[in-house]
Amino acid sequence: MPPQNPYGGAGYPQQAPMGYPAPGPAAYGLSMKRRNPFAAWLGLPLITLGIYGIVWHYKVNKEMAQFDSRRHINPAMSVLAITLGLFLIVPPYVSIFNTGRRISETQRAAGLSPSCSGGLGLFLAFFGFHALYYQIELNKVVDHYGRLEPGTQVPLAV
Repeated sequence: MPPQNPYGGAGYPQQAPMGYPAPGPAAYGLSMKRRNPFAAWLGLPLITLGIYGIVWHYKVNKEMAQFDSRRHINPAMSVLAITLGLFLIVPPYVSIFNTGRRISETQRAAGLSPSCSGGLGLFLAFFGFHALYYQIELNKVVDHYGRLEPGTQVPLAV
């Protein structure tokens, strides 16, 4: 759902009515990198014998932390959960679910209607498709701001 305009309609007005402050962004963050979902899901992990899947998981969590610094995201703990946590069986699935939840929160912070589901991502993880799904959902946020260089300051709606 787009941000609600206190003066009617969706989005932000060019000018506020006389006597009212002009609404602006809730905060600022850094733009993320747009990745090819198929390369992130299948191509690069095949070429690197699975190493890129771990690198991708770290990078997207780090970019989401930089996109909205109001949220505490520790990308290193996410990677530990999907690597060493594999011995305990549960931590990788918790990390995958939480990454989907973070993507949904990132979409909301960008002013988009959250469409990413951690539950669906977790289900797809059993078949190896979660990275494809998550990257498609992250690209929606990147596309919302246009083709900016990664690390460019962008306004956050919520």
